[in-house]
Amino acid sequence: MTTSGTPVTTTPAATPDRIVDIAIGYMGAKQLFAAARTGLFRALAEQERDVPQLAAATGLSEQMTRILADAMNALGLLERHDGRYRLAPDSAAHLTGEGDLDLHPFLGFLNEISYGHWLQFDTTVDTTKPGELEMDESRWKTFMAGVMRYNALHAAMLARSFDFAPYRDLLDLGGLSPDFAIGALRANPELSARFVFDPASTESLTQALDAAGLADRARIEPAPTDTARPAGDHDLVMVNHVIHRFTAEQNRAILGSARAAARPGATLLLLDFLLDDNDRQRPIDALHAGEYFVIDGTVVYPESEVTAWLEASGWRRREVIELPGSPRVVVAEAV
Repeated sequence: MTTSGTPVTTTPAATPDRIVDIAIGYMGAKQLFAAARTGLFRALAEQERDVPQLAAATGLSEQMTRILADAMNALGLLERHDGRYRLAPDSAAHLTGEGDLDLHPFLGFLNEISYGHWLQFDTTVDTTKPGELEMDESRWKTFMAGVMRYNALHAAMLARSFDFAPYRDLLDLGGLSPDFAIGALRANPELSARFVFDPASTESLTQALDAAGLADRARIEPAPTDTARPAGDHDLVMVNHVIHRFTAEQNRAILGSARAAARPGATLLLLDFLLDDNDRQRPIDALHAGEYFVIDGTVVYPESEVTAWLEASGWRRREVIELPGSPRVVVAEAV
């Protein structure tokens, strides 16, 4: 307080903590990948363990076990008490291989495919060209396993966040994964689904529906996504992880085709990572803009641009749902 009695406000001194935390973020990611790959989380699925017990269970040295276990504890994925480690709830649910949604395939993709591409990111920034995607059969297997597991995560979050009960006739247009529609079918036994997917997806789609016991409530119509014209009178349309794979012109056509297949008042669920115009951009979308581009040159579009495509195609945006650890869902109505 000054001598005149007027309070003095002081601005807290800026500290480097946040900058340092961001800069060393890759260290935590690489140690998470290693902990998952070597079975550290699985070794704690049934009981807590100390370092010697964890080392024996994983086959790692005690030194490396302590490094990994402490890193996972620092990141909140393991709890530690009296030198013994146990799983945090999210680790128990997603990193032991025993839950409904095991993220090991996704982490394997990030470690073996994505991380190597980020080492090319400086060149991508300087040239606006994606990195070299050098793939063999083994790497493609890792790639697809990770992408499909990440899609399964997004589908699970959508099923928790959206009420499918009012709908009866679903069109899933151009998606990569059947898990979104399968989640909707499981949530609503009165719902039927029509899949208009690229022909390359027909076999895997058929297998997934058979495995889920839902083949009798679904039909598959192979067609290239950018030229498909499904028509119909659907009350629910899904366009999941489609728009980042296509140009603006192609996306306008795809959304127009989606509208032509929907009855008036029908609902559209458009799921993808999107850039926003808020004062603080949601991090997961911004980071995926770099991820998608450095890997194969695909685009995370601004939400405002997508909204313009929707309006031009006969859709009116109702709301946007931000899914935990997943993309946004633009919910629109056919007008």
